[in-house]
Amino acid sequence: MSKIDELKAEIEELPKKELAKLFRWLSEMDWEEWDKEIEADSRAGKLDFLAREARGEKAKGTLKSL
Repeated sequence: MSKIDELKAEIEELPKKELAKLFRWLSEMDWEEWDKEIEADSRAGKLDFLAREARGEKAKGTLKSL
C-alpha cells in the first residue's frame, strides 16, 4: 500500500471536526503556495500584460469599476 493510500484510509476515519481542521490546513498551504507563485510571476514580469490590458481598456473607456 502506498503512503497516499495509507493517508487516504486514515483521513476517511477522521471525525468531522478533525477533517475540517485538516482541510483548512491544506487550503492554507495551497493558498500560500499560490501567493508565492503569483509574487514570483509578478517579479519576473509575467503579469505585466494585465496592467497593459487594463490601461488599454481605461484609455478606450471600457474599463468597468468593481
